[in-house]
Amino acid sequence: MSGCSSRHNYLLKINDSISGRQGYLNFRGDTIIPLGKYAHCTTDTFTNFAIVAIKAKGFVGINRSEKVLFEIYPFDNGPDYPSERLFRIVEKEKIGYADLNGCIIIKPRFAGAFPFENGLAKVTLNCTTRWDGDHSYWISDKWFYIDKFGVRFNKLDKTKY
Repeated sequence: MSGCSSRHNYLLKINDSISGRQGYLNFRGDTIIPLGKYAHCTTDTFTNFAIVAIKAKGFVGINRSEKVLFEIYPFDNGPDYPSERLFRIVEKEKIGYADLNGCIIIKPRFAGAFPFENGLAKVTLNCTTRWDGDHSYWISDKWFYIDKFGVRFNKLDKTKY
């Protein structure tokens, strides 16, 4: 059973209804991560990895030792939404993908990257970001698709290249 979590090896998010602060307790009710340590906790059940907000960095993924694993791509005033069990992460203004276990699946290397859809994600190595009020969008004439291994993929005929 090595590598497997016991049924009690998780933390649960707690909310203080008066202050709005959040933290994590273990199954015995012991405080593991105190209320208010992070600006926001988005993960309800923290097994190996959780998404929390740090004021200076935004949303990040942390492990059980509270080590920051990666920054999470901001989308719609929160962390990126998982799509096909992957979500976008950011490092040095480049975008990659991590899975729901907190593992980096595709290292950040794209200037623009959309969520996965039908096993493929539309990405580009170079783009310009434009703003339309509160929203931004990317402009590039060199978009291509990748599969969940980060391999370039020709969407039209479903072949790798």
